Amino acid sequence: MEQLLIDTDTFSLSQGEFLIRLLVSIGIGIVIGLERQYRAIKEHAHGYFGIRTFTFYSLLGCIAGIFYFIFSPWVYLGLFFGLVTLTALAYWQTALQGDRGMTTELSAILTFVLGSMAAYGLIAFSLMITVVVLLFLSSKFRFQTLVGKITAAELYAFVRFVVLALLIFPFLPNTPFGPYAVLNPKEIGWVVLLTSGFGFLGYILIKTLGAHRGILLGGLLGGLVSSTSITWIYARKSKENPSLSGPCATAILGASSILFVRVGLWTALFSPLFFRSIAVYLLLLLLISLASTFYTYSKNKGEQVEENTALHKPLDLVSALVFGGIYMGILLGVSYANDYFGDQGTLLSSTIAGLADIDAVSISVAKLSGTSLSLSLAELSLFLACLSNTLVKLLLGSYLGSPQLRSLLLKGYGITGLGCLLVILYLLIT
Repeated sequence: MEQLLIDTDTFSLSQGEFLIRLLVSIGIGIVIGLERQYRAIKEHAHGYFGIRTFTFYSLLGCIAGIFYFIFSPWVYLGLFFGLVTLTALAYWQTALQGDRGMTTELSAILTFVLGSMAAYGLIAFSLMITVVVLLFLSSKFRFQTLVGKITAAELYAFVRFVVLALLIFPFLPNTPFGPYAVLNPKEIGWVVLLTSGFGFLGYILIKTLGAHRGILLGGLLGGLVSSTSITWIYARKSKENPSLSGPCATAILGASSILFVRVGLWTALFSPLFFRSIAVYLLLLLLISLASTFYTYSKNKGEQVEENTALHKPLDLVSALVFGGIYMGILLGVSYANDYFGDQGTLLSSTIAGLADIDAVSISVAKLSGTSLSLSLAELSLFLACLSNTLVKLLLGSYLGSPQLRSLLLKGYGITGLGCLLVILYLLIT
C-alpha cells in the first residue's frame, strides 16, 4: 500500500496523488501564463505577470490548499490575502503607467484558486475551468468586435430576455389548472423562455456567422429562428428577380430542413422517452431534406444573391406571448379531441395545428406522450404535423415566389413530404 503523506479525518494524500496534483497545478499556471505573456508581447504591455509568475501563483495555491489540512484554514486565508495584496500592488503600478485593465490580475488570483482545487483533488473541475478561462482570455478581440456591432435594439432585447428569465419566470406558480389539468404557468413560461431564447440565439448566429458566408449557411441558420420567415423573404426575392430562384430555393429548403432539428430538440427536452422512439425517423428525414437542399445548391451555386437572412427583431416579446397562447391552445385542443373523438380527433387536431407552428405541436405532443397520448399515437400526430407544416411552406413559397422557384420547391419539398409519408405509413402498419 502506498505511503500516505497526509492522513486526517477529512483529507488523505499519497505520494503518487501529490505528484499528480502538483503537476496539474504547474500545468495550469504554465498554460494561463503562456497566454497572458503572449498577449502582453503582442500588445506591447508592461506588466509583472508572465509564465513564471502564473506558475508560482498556481503552485502557491496548491501548497496553500495542502497547508489548509496540515495546519489550519487560517494559513490558507493568510496566503490567499497576502497574494491578493501583492496583486493589488502590481495593478497599482501598472495603472500608473496607463494600463488600467484588470484581466491579468484577476486571472492570476483565479490561477491560485485553481491550484488549490487541484490540490484538493478536483482535477477535472480545475482543468475544465482552465479551458474556459483560456477561451475568454484568448477571445478579447472577438468580443470587442462583437460588442462593437451590437445595436441598441439587440441590447434592449437581451435585457428584456434577462428580465424574463430572472425576474418573472422564477415566480410563476408551478400548479396545473384548467380543463384536463394540462396547463401549468411554470411550464408555459419555460416553453416561452426556451423558444424565444432559441430564436435569439439563432438571430445572433445569423449576424455573426451568416452574413456574407453564403446563401446555404444563411438559410440553415435562418431555420433556427423561423423557416416560415425565411420562406417569405426569399420567395418574394425570387418574384422580384426570377433569375435568382435557384439560390432562393436553396435558402428556403435549407431553413425548412432545420425543422427536424428543432423537433428533435423540443422532444428531447420535454420527453426523452418520446424522443428516443422517434430519433431514427427524425434523422432519416433530416438527411433526406439536407440531401435535397445540397442538390439544389449544387445545381445553382454559380448564381449569386444578396444574403438577407437577418430577421426583423432579435427578441419579439409579442410573438413569444402569441406562441405561448398557441401552445396552450394545442394542449387543450389535442386533449379535448382525444377525449371526445378518440385517436382520429387527435390526429386531425395535430395536423391542423402543424399548419400554424411545428414547435408548439412538438412540445405539446411530447408533453402529453405516455400520459394522455400513447407513444404510437403521439408519433403519428407529430409526423402528420411535420407533413402539414411542410405543405404550408410549399404553398406559401409557391404563391409568393416565381414559377422557377415553384418548380424547385415542388421537387425539394416533394422529396421531404414523401419521406414524411413513408414514415407515417410505416408507423401505421407496425
